[in-house]
Amino acid sequence: MPAVPSGAVIVREPAERRRARSSPLRPILGVVLVTAVLTAMPFARASADAVQHGKEPTLVRTTLGPIVGRDEGRSSGTYSWLGIPYAAPPVGDLRWRPPKPHQPWADVRRAQQYGSGCTQPGRFFSPSPNGPFYDLAVRDGLRQPVGEEDCLTLNVFRPSTSQRNLPVVFFIHGGSNVVGYSADPMYDGRELARRAGAVVVTVNYRVGIFGWLSAEGLGDGDPLSASGNFGTLDLVDALRFIDKNARKFGGDPDNISVMGQSAGAVNVWSLLVSPLARGMVDKAIPLSGGLSTRSVANARAYADRVMQAVKSDHPSSSKSDIDLLRSLSADDLVRVLVRHQLDATPAVIADGAVIPSDPYAVLESGVDRDVPVLAGNTLEEGKLFGSSIGAHKPSDYDRFTVQYLFDPDNPGTLTTSDLLRDEYLPVDKPEGWNDAAAALTESVFTGINRDSLNALARSGNRSLYHYRFDWNQEPAPFDQVYGAVHAIDLPFVFRNFGRNVFSYAFSQQNQPGRLRLSDLMIASIRNFVNKGSPQHRGLGRTWDQWPASLVLDADDQRVHLGSTTDR
Repeated sequence: MPAVPSGAVIVREPAERRRARSSPLRPILGVVLVTAVLTAMPFARASADAVQHGKEPTLVRTTLGPIVGRDEGRSSGTYSWLGIPYAAPPVGDLRWRPPKPHQPWADVRRAQQYGSGCTQPGRFFSPSPNGPFYDLAVRDGLRQPVGEEDCLTLNVFRPSTSQRNLPVVFFIHGGSNVVGYSADPMYDGRELARRAGAVVVTVNYRVGIFGWLSAEGLGDGDPLSASGNFGTLDLVDALRFIDKNARKFGGDPDNISVMGQSAGAVNVWSLLVSPLARGMVDKAIPLSGGLSTRSVANARAYADRVMQAVKSDHPSSSKSDIDLLRSLSADDLVRVLVRHQLDATPAVIADGAVIPSDPYAVLESGVDRDVPVLAGNTLEEGKLFGSSIGAHKPSDYDRFTVQYLFDPDNPGTLTTSDLLRDEYLPVDKPEGWNDAAAALTESVFTGINRDSLNALARSGNRSLYHYRFDWNQEPAPFDQVYGAVHAIDLPFVFRNFGRNVFSYAFSQQNQPGRLRLSDLMIASIRNFVNKGSPQHRGLGRTWDQWPASLVLDADDQRVHLGSTTDR
């Protein structure tokens, strides 16, 4: 890939932000004790010897220890390192505690397979019960515990070149802060890394009750433990690992763009206001999410309901509330939550230590005035959430099966009435599916995005950009059932159109237009992470700053751009 264009303005952090990197507020870097598997030792030694002779380009000496990744220079034009631990496994007594340091390892560690997704109740965007990947068995894990507690790993992708000081993109997956995993094939970072000329990072973090729980007795006098924001603290720790190791992967630690989608975008905004992440976020790309927090009172009320549910299922236990919670296996705890309909954990918590009590006041204060932001929404976000209003006709199991097995090049006879209940049809009638989904879009997504960007604008930030993604070229009936649905922009951002939760949408017929749209979007991301602006000549028009939005769309052959304004 070519070097950063001459004349590119790399946004450097002010001196006070660089000082913040070494502030005593920053928790200690997590490290992991890993005993090398004996069968891997010959490969590890061979890799170490090879790198001394310039033959092993993926051997990297991180602050935790040496790792060797995948050299796919001849196939994808990338190097990748998968399943890198960034903190100790949060198991046993470390459940509901801030991430703890790992001991370094001495022998070369294979970083060639994704780590497990974190424990969660199975949903559409959860990993398979068979491991950290996407397959038809995801349907068998719905409403069942999937993933592992030992899950704090991240993945790194970069072009297979000798370039240094590449911009870093740190991506946080979505999933309502309840589900999700970095190995989701939508988030494979190889294409984005190669085409954007960047080091791309994807990360696992604790989700659901393991990531956010504010209960009496958890704190032990430590404000970080008492915060209940363990998932947020994981992300801070992972970001710190990348901050310290970026140069070892050819990245620039002074140019880290934190990107996230849905709950991942909520977490991007939370990092912007958290004092613990100050100085580590140089640019932000929050997609389909805004600054959203829960009060301590709300979080405590949820924790009380959890305790009541656990005690009702274990009436003979004489243990204290916290000891009883800790004694349950992760899977058993998830089963309790699902059984009592408590799996929608409130997050992020405005505790006053990890997240300010008034986070919007922090946004408006100007501390992020110099952080460029590229936000985005899809036109029909709400169409992903038909189950929340009873709009879907099939069960989640059957709907997943239909979508997984659907052949977009041979659509068959499937109709909207097979997927949506009669009261929402036709979709364009008053109070039909389109109107119902639009109400969800506004109440859950666009309103909070608007509030967040407006707060930054009031702070004096003059580098705010927004897009609206309108692509809805799926084969019928999915063009009406889903259309420009929540998260469908992600395959375009990562240029991953293979097997994933949206595979039903991508046909040979719509391929030329969607690939052109994906290329255009990645070119904007490339410019943004280098220069702080998504503008580039390929757009053929000006991308005005917020409250203007650039409308991104394509038919089967051509890209169509427009503009709109949202205040």
